[in-house]
Amino acid sequence: MKIFADSGCDLPKSYLDEHNVTLLPLTVLLDGKEYQDIVDIDSKEVFQAIRAGKQPKTSQVSPDRVLALWKEFAETGEDGIYIAFSSELSGTYQTSVMMRDQVKEGNPRMNLIVVDTRCASLGCGLVVQEAVRLRDAGEDVRSIERKVRKMAGNMEHLFTVEDLDYLAKGGRVSKASAFFGGLLNIKPLLHVESGRLVPIEKHRGRKKVFRRILELMEERGDHVSEQVVAISHGDDEAGANELRDLIEEKFHPKEIQIHMIGSVIGSHAGPGTLSVFFLNKQ
Repeated sequence: MKIFADSGCDLPKSYLDEHNVTLLPLTVLLDGKEYQDIVDIDSKEVFQAIRAGKQPKTSQVSPDRVLALWKEFAETGEDGIYIAFSSELSGTYQTSVMMRDQVKEGNPRMNLIVVDTRCASLGCGLVVQEAVRLRDAGEDVRSIERKVRKMAGNMEHLFTVEDLDYLAKGGRVSKASAFFGGLLNIKPLLHVESGRLVPIEKHRGRKKVFRRILELMEERGDHVSEQVVAISHGDDEAGANELRDLIEEKFHPKEIQIHMIGSVIGSHAGPGTLSVFFLNKQ
């Protein structure tokens, strides 16, 4: 059985290669050149460019690339599942469904399930990891689909950004939210609601934001001590480690993963972003 994931999952390429997950790279446009996320460009380069005043652009996976990949997959006769980045943040999910249906017209036995996780970054990455675990345990594609859809529906995203202007420029939050977020060292706290980024609170200073993240993890989390918690960061390893230590001290999770945000999400969230992902009680 084949598992596919796009670069919106923010998992390292080394993980995807090691666990036989086929990558669909989104596109980054920087200095007039197009790059495939993860494959051709490192997110550290993107954060350096943003700090230098540049504004990278991003786009979904090329439809031609998706079509070619699905045609190649259809020839294998295998079952497959694609764990997709939120359809509210990228057109990649819709394109992949359209291209799959087109290929299926000539290959009616093609069995490729496309899951809109409505998750972003390592929220999506944790779902990909669960699909890998289930596949390696011998579960069939329908069982995996059912379980990863449930997991994705329970995935919490809590994050703070250094500057809301980055999200505003990319249309991810309103310009009014960005303006008020930039005042008086106010740090916004956001989450993902129905696949969209939504600012929920504002706090003065990072320490207060971190304290509030821990409170929300306690309120919303489903036995966090038994979970794998993920932290992604926008080229701020020190901040990620500080947050990890606070989470470890309070909850003692089974595992805490830390990875840098990928180039596509990083182009919108900007340097200094810190995100936490865990499962809720709903």
